[in-house]
Amino acid sequence: MTGTKVRTLEELYRDDPERADALVFGRRTGASRRGFLNGAGLAAMGAAVGGAIPFSANMPAGLVPAALAQPSASPSGNQGAPKGPQPLEFPGKDKGLVVLGDRPLVAETPEHLLDDETTPIAKFFIRNNGQIPEAAADADAWTITVDGEVNTTLALTLGELKRRFQPRTYRMVLECGGNGRSFFSPEARGNQWTNGGAGCAEWTGVPLSEVLKAAGLKDTAKYTGHYGADPHLSGDASKESISRGMPIAKAMEEHSLVVFAMNGEPLPNIHGGPVRLVIPGWPGSLSHKWLTRIWVRDREHDGQGMKGTSYRVPIKPMIPGGKADESNFRILESMPVRGIITAPANGARLPAGTREVRLRGAAWAGDLSVAKVDVSNDFGATWTAATLKPVKNRYDWHRWEAALPLPSDGYYELWVRATDSNGRMQPHVAGNWNPQGYGANPMHRVAVLVG
Repeated sequence: MTGTKVRTLEELYRDDPERADALVFGRRTGASRRGFLNGAGLAAMGAAVGGAIPFSANMPAGLVPAALAQPSASPSGNQGAPKGPQPLEFPGKDKGLVVLGDRPLVAETPEHLLDDETTPIAKFFIRNNGQIPEAAADADAWTITVDGEVNTTLALTLGELKRRFQPRTYRMVLECGGNGRSFFSPEARGNQWTNGGAGCAEWTGVPLSEVLKAAGLKDTAKYTGHYGADPHLSGDASKESISRGMPIAKAMEEHSLVVFAMNGEPLPNIHGGPVRLVIPGWPGSLSHKWLTRIWVRDREHDGQGMKGTSYRVPIKPMIPGGKADESNFRILESMPVRGIITAPANGARLPAGTREVRLRGAAWAGDLSVAKVDVSNDFGATWTAATLKPVKNRYDWHRWEAALPLPSDGYYELWVRATDSNGRMQPHVAGNWNPQGYGANPMHRVAVLVG
């Protein structure tokens, strides 16, 4: 019917949980959810999710079962994109990656493919802002310029960079600033990431601090501005695809690297090769790909992606879906704590009679560390502490393991929540809504069916 508004399941539950239950499961309007789940509604919900729900009494009102929650159909604003998740077809990449946008190319890694301690290149997410430049014919001849508020302007080839500075290798998380965007309601602008805009690779490069020291920072040096060889989507050479920067203090951290290798291999072109920045803990847009220039500035950088609401979050909460007051926004720096379940996969079926499920996953917390990870199989009524494995270095993710009992066959939701070293834990739902969808880090839920 012309003019009819089609709403997602999440929108139905957000706007009117009782009506959503009525439409989806036949719940009688006005009936309590507890009563609903003690009667025919429970049978209907069980049929929808595939089995009896042993912990149905603990199910929160208005909760969309994880088994029914679906990824967003198409990237926001990408009207020509095919509907539904589209598998990535790209040389050297796992076909399980999901395309979120094709112009520019953006693809995320489903959580179950993040089950490796070190994320393989084939499984690492893709995030571009402009066109993908041609691969360098001679990687070592690639030139990086450092200028601005420095005593000596540097123009270093990659070969000179490798010879002049001592390389280091760290395993560190790289995460898109919009990771988790799809969990906001109403929908925020941009690629609708779930938790797959992150990966943890072994990065080899030289500390950015050593390069800046070689140039000699002036007392007026306050901020960096980054530039790369990726052309603007329009092809207009006068336009930047993106140009972000950071305070000098972050640039001088020992783990902020000028990177030329990934997992022991030359940095692939799709991941910014032959040379890029990796600035761990902060939005991945700072980790400029195809790096050509670092401009040291005497003020906050104002390049593409630094103004308005780009990579900024509200200081005071705003009304979801409301008009943004740009004076109420600050630059997004350290990324929020996030924990994910990497095994079992969402939708897994376990044999009848299974009475324990073993879980694995990962957790990270921007500039902070992960203090603990807890898991639940009864909709959060009780929690069990997971075992954290040691990290290799700062900014590595914490791999974790846990086991939970399964009292009977049926449908279960496995929940995870991570807590950072400042005591802040993942919320039940995404908070601090903002128009560009940054900082959404709700608890990860995985549906499994036993029998």
